[in-house]
Amino acid sequence: MQSTSTAAQLLAAAIFSADRHRDQRRKGVRETPYINHPLEVAECIARIGGVDDIDVLMAAILHDTVEDTETRPEEIERQFGATVAALVLEVTDPPLTQAERKRLEIEHAPLLTPRAKLIKLADKICNIADTASNPPASWSRSRRHDYLDFAEQIALGCRGNNAALDAEFVRVLATARAKIG
Repeated sequence: MQSTSTAAQLLAAAIFSADRHRDQRRKGVRETPYINHPLEVAECIARIGGVDDIDVLMAAILHDTVEDTETRPEEIERQFGATVAALVLEVTDPPLTQAERKRLEIEHAPLLTPRAKLIKLADKICNIADTASNPPASWSRSRRHDYLDFAEQIALGCRGNNAALDAEFVRVLATARAKIG
């Protein structure tokens, strides 16, 4: 990757991710543009976690591109470097059945590198907030609770790496449980 400013690198990742997710919307009732999610994950890591690691922030912005678009890992590596590509792949779920993917995600969480754990935990923080305030219309209260339980299991494997993100996860989870009832 060329030597460019941190701001330029982050913006390049945001533009790339926005382009790849351009036709996607979140599943929530408000159908927000998908790009909002990876930007929120990166912002959570930076603002709440106090993390300024450019590779982690770029990987957070790009974290769903391989999983949810036609993006190939080689494209990420070519444009953003091997470290960012490795982080993106580390948090990318394999294309399996939902039950198998969830099981593997829970098992894999404690094995993630510390940098990947930041992304995974922030992703769950943002997803839990959405589950409480902007869930898919078809999700029952029970399904929403199931997602919270699933996210909590993943968070347990990612904790101990950033006290501020750990505390934010606990706060957001408690708020979501109270809101969902």
